[in-house]
Amino acid sequence: MSDIETYEGGNEVEYADYSAGQEHGQLDQLHQASGSEYSRNEDFNVYEQDHAAAENTSFQQGHSVQWTDGNGASYSETDYTNYNHSAAETDHIFAASGSQSVEASEWSEFDALRERFDTAFVDATEFRGGAGELTAK
Repeated sequence: MSDIETYEGGNEVEYADYSAGQEHGQLDQLHQASGSEYSRNEDFNVYEQDHAAAENTSFQQGHSVQWTDGNGASYSETDYTNYNHSAAETDHIFAASGSQSVEASEWSEFDALRERFDTAFVDATEFRGGAGELTAK
């Protein structure tokens, strides 16, 4: 900035004021942000059922009748029953279910601001004149 001031005395008045200057400025701003997110969801089901059965049946029965009368006649009867039964049974059930979900995300953000500004100014005042007649120019 420069300033000039002058004043000369006597009958004549002369006054001058002069100012001039300039300014320079700059603004720099940086902003950075980042982040990430991870999510996982799992679900798994298993169902299993076993069944086993066995059966064994045995049945035996016998019947015998004999008789003789006084005249020498005789009668004889024999019955015999034999029963066997065997059975086996097995059941098996298997069920499975599953699901899986994965989610991942990342982000990043970068902002930059740069601003320049220049200003200049000039201010001047001047008075001239004799005694009693002062004028501004």
